[in-house]
Amino acid sequence: MIYDVRHVTTYDYSRQVPFARCVMRLLPRDGSGQHVRSSELLITPRPAERSDAPCFFGNRMTMATIASPHHELKVEMRARVAVERPAPPYPGLTRGWEEVAALALASCSLAPASPAHHLYPSRLVPEVASVIAYARESFGARRPVLEAASELMARIRRDFAYDPDATEVSTPLAEAFARRHGVCQDFAHIMIAGLRGLGLPAAYVSGYIRTIPPAGQRRLEGADASHAWALLWCGPETGWIGLDPTNDLIVADDHIVTAIGRDYADVAPLDGVVIGPGSQQIGVAVDVIPVG
Repeated sequence: MIYDVRHVTTYDYSRQVPFARCVMRLLPRDGSGQHVRSSELLITPRPAERSDAPCFFGNRMTMATIASPHHELKVEMRARVAVERPAPPYPGLTRGWEEVAALALASCSLAPASPAHHLYPSRLVPEVASVIAYARESFGARRPVLEAASELMARIRRDFAYDPDATEVSTPLAEAFARRHGVCQDFAHIMIAGLRGLGLPAAYVSGYIRTIPPAGQRRLEGADASHAWALLWCGPETGWIGLDPTNDLIVADDHIVTAIGRDYADVAPLDGVVIGPGSQQIGVAVDVIPVG
């Protein structure tokens, strides 16, 4: 499947801003069954300084300094991405989850794709006892890891309500879990916290999901904004498998990866520092269009 992706972020300031320093993670990445055929990042006003370089995890980062006074900052990403992922393994034939946890703990690699980086609590995914207990219900003794994780994913989809007004980016994971309401970021963090609490490596993914469903199927939630899901390491033979708890899906060709990290803080699409005395309003528009 080939997609055209357009992501526009607009900051409107109530008073003139003289300076801004931004870090952007908006350009899709190659790998994991996808190939970026073309991409560009347009920034208005034009930055006085700009640099593009990958981060440790291989995400494409853009750093920009805007030194001219402005009332509006607009960042537009355009890309064409081809996605063709291999079929996932049959969940019941993957290694037992205890064995996967032991293999991950014994890993000696510190390469970016190593499971070692995603075993422990992180800034936005702390250890929460109630979340671990919730996840443990799906992980019986010696149960295949992907089978157990798929059940956990389905339970999150069933037990939690997608509600854009329930949480904010800063809402703590424990609070989102207690409310049983939230958005894709919350559901991904909750699933990751449960998996890590059982000793399983789990990473956070930001990206997009197709906006046009196949004929006769319901539209997927989270389609008009950037999306988020989890990656689970299932052992050295199987590697990393994407799990989307917002939609109860094993990730295939409907998902486009932008960035991978330990949690949202590692992959935030746009952050930085603005010097100015006024307030701001943020607008985000996303289009994901299948073209072939």
